[in-house]
Amino acid sequence: MENGRKASSLRWGILRRALIPSSSSTASDEHSEKGIKSISRKANQGFSLIPFQLVDTTKPEHKEVISLSLPKATEACVCYTLPNHNATELFLYQRVDNRANLDDFKICNTYDIDNTGLVCSWPSEEVLAYHCLSQLDLFRSKRVIELGSGYGLAGLLVAAVTEALEVVISDGNPQVVDYIQRNINANSNVFGLTKVKSMMLHWNHEELSDISNSFDIIIASDCTFFKEFHKGLVQTIKCLLKKEGHSEAIFLGPKRGNSLDEFLMEVKESGLQFTVNEIYNSEVWRRHESFINGDTSWPNYEKDHCYPLLVRITL
Repeated sequence: MENGRKASSLRWGILRRALIPSSSSTASDEHSEKGIKSISRKANQGFSLIPFQLVDTTKPEHKEVISLSLPKATEACVCYTLPNHNATELFLYQRVDNRANLDDFKICNTYDIDNTGLVCSWPSEEVLAYHCLSQLDLFRSKRVIELGSGYGLAGLLVAAVTEALEVVISDGNPQVVDYIQRNINANSNVFGLTKVKSMMLHWNHEELSDISNSFDIIIASDCTFFKEFHKGLVQTIKCLLKKEGHSEAIFLGPKRGNSLDEFLMEVKESGLQFTVNEIYNSEVWRRHESFINGDTSWPNYEKDHCYPLLVRITL
């Protein structure tokens, strides 16, 4: 019953934000800053591991990459420059305005999902992408799926630079999956021989028989906050991982109270194995310590809610 109330509160919150006039003080405060900051109030609060900037899609040099015009009031295209030796560029379509609308509410109600994947590219997703960049050999010639990907930064990075055999980028929200496919199309020139596709995948009630026992590696970020999805998420992991040879799920996410601990209890009860690492990348840890020690570029930084732990899950 408690989980049901939380899900209901989430949806009513979405509806409330949808009905607040854009001229309200809350809206004007959130969108008073210009440029890249307007994508989300969280977009400039992260670990700043992968540089990014807005793309002016009217310039001729971006014509071959961005084939669709963007409605300026609702969307933007962001270019992420990967810190690898080729400085690979990834182009991601994102919402500019992170306030929900009535369509968001209807879709969340219909599909029993949240709309967090539309809000912004979350800090844990950036850390996941950066971690994958430091583990290139892990993905080479492997079949990989990203769960709850949002705009798909980590999955796109794996597809672009790791020589994976196949990368599936999935989410349970059909609006998000539309963005994923657009982002795949926008970056198809950097995938080489890697097969890349989007997928609608809901952990709680999706039929997985077609893709069960298929993946060497699962990646995901910040997917354990909503406790009502824990059981479905664990069963999805167990179903998707290959039974032959080594396979694993790589999760990055903050503790967020006891939500991560409860997820790991569900993992243990399912018979899966897991490890949790706090210090898994020296640069991520250095930046975390900087925020803890007074760096004001991320206001209200708290370890429990902001610093992602590395969880590795195996059969």
